[in-house]
Amino acid sequence: MTLLETTGLTKQFGSLTAVDGVDFRLDEGGIASIIGPNGAGKTTFFNLITGEYEVSAGSIAFRGEDVTDDPPHERINQGMGRVFQISNLFPELSTFENVRLAVQSHDQTSQDSPLAKANDNQAVIDTAHDILEDLDLHHKREMIAESLPYGDKRRLEIGMAVALDPDLLLMDEPTAGLPEEELHEVMDFIEEIAADRTILLVEHKMDVVMGLSDRISVLHEGALIAEGTADEIRNDETVQQVYLGEEGQYA
Repeated sequence: MTLLETTGLTKQFGSLTAVDGVDFRLDEGGIASIIGPNGAGKTTFFNLITGEYEVSAGSIAFRGEDVTDDPPHERINQGMGRVFQISNLFPELSTFENVRLAVQSHDQTSQDSPLAKANDNQAVIDTAHDILEDLDLHHKREMIAESLPYGDKRRLEIGMAVALDPDLLLMDEPTAGLPEEELHEVMDFIEEIAADRTILLVEHKMDVVMGLSDRISVLHEGALIAEGTADEIRNDETVQQVYLGEEGQYA
């Protein structure tokens, strides 16, 4: 089943065309990645899908419904979630409070009773604790988010996105800045959460892309130039010329 589809998707900033007529389809389930050189339009493409940017031309459909003009919060309500390239936490709150707020924002009973205290909702509390356990952050639940090591901040942000229980989770460079020893832990967690939702990644680390992705799409100068499995992309001559040739081990 098609979960996300763009048709002729275009974004222009003055005379610059950042995304150029992209026809893209993402089926439900698994992990897909978008790769390309710096400036290829990857983050702009994400911003169009999530409603952060207005579309210059073309359309976006989610579950067969046109969402081209829907604001970001409506797309979240329809089942989209996002992990940003730059950490997007509540820095002065504890690790637990960050996740609890994300869970509460999705919990229907909390929405029906906006004045109810989060501490009175045991289901919200239990879900937040479960997410922290999955992230291996439960032992740091009382730490202020701002004081967490960078790798923990990235994992916490992923957990907050998961707390919204999205059908589609867009992750913009989720492993950026992670020390090597934490990389595989985050990759394992991404694979784990992909069991219950569709994940679309933008990622520069080719070992992450090749290790996780069921399907890869390649952007270059705003245009979609190739799609396929990891092996197909690795052996695509055009992709080699514009991108993978820069990554010696994949050339």
